[in-house]
Amino acid sequence: MSAVENLRVIENAMRAAAQAAGREPAAVRLVAVTKTFSPADIEPVIEAGQRVFGENRVQEAQGKWPDLKTAHPDIELHLIGPLQSNKAGDAVVLFDVIETIDREKIARAVAAECIKQGRQVTTFVQVNTGLEPQKAGIAPADTAAFVSLCRDTIGLDVGGLMCIPPIDENPGPHFALLAKLAQEAGLHQLSMGMSQDFETAIAFGATMVRVGSAIFGQR
Repeated sequence: MSAVENLRVIENAMRAAAQAAGREPAAVRLVAVTKTFSPADIEPVIEAGQRVFGENRVQEAQGKWPDLKTAHPDIELHLIGPLQSNKAGDAVVLFDVIETIDREKIARAVAAECIKQGRQVTTFVQVNTGLEPQKAGIAPADTAAFVSLCRDTIGLDVGGLMCIPPIDENPGPHFALLAKLAQEAGLHQLSMGMSQDFETAIAFGATMVRVGSAIFGQR
């Protein structure tokens, strides 16, 4: 199947999952993840109507998205991979949403660049729901305080929370935890769920799901 055909399958599955959960399908947005794929791979999906995309690395995104965004000004581009502070300026130039704020140094660097560039970028706080030592993210117990620091002290526009559950565990409890943490922090957006578990994420309240391989194929 082509990427466009896969896109339609995912859209239908998202709609069905939302309806099964008693939610409005329009309340869940699809972030099509394009890491390692070329503009030629991405263009048909844009032409099919998809407008929200995700990339894992700033440098890779710089090689393909400036021209695509110039050609399609209504595209919304999300950074869904780790951000280094020395790339904060480049990230603020290119991305509309940064989903991986996970420490004070990054939060301050992004906030400073937003002021410097006169550009408002929506951010998400990444939570390490499984407390995995190899994975980025704030510990669940520290989430409320970190959101407050980012929002009230540093001045970031914090839109919601993001997580990547452990690959070998049932994702449901992790999605439930993220939803609880967001509610406690007064946040309404949840970026959770990927190709293998987006329907479960929708059942637990995801407002954005990040799907790559199920649309574009294996990398």
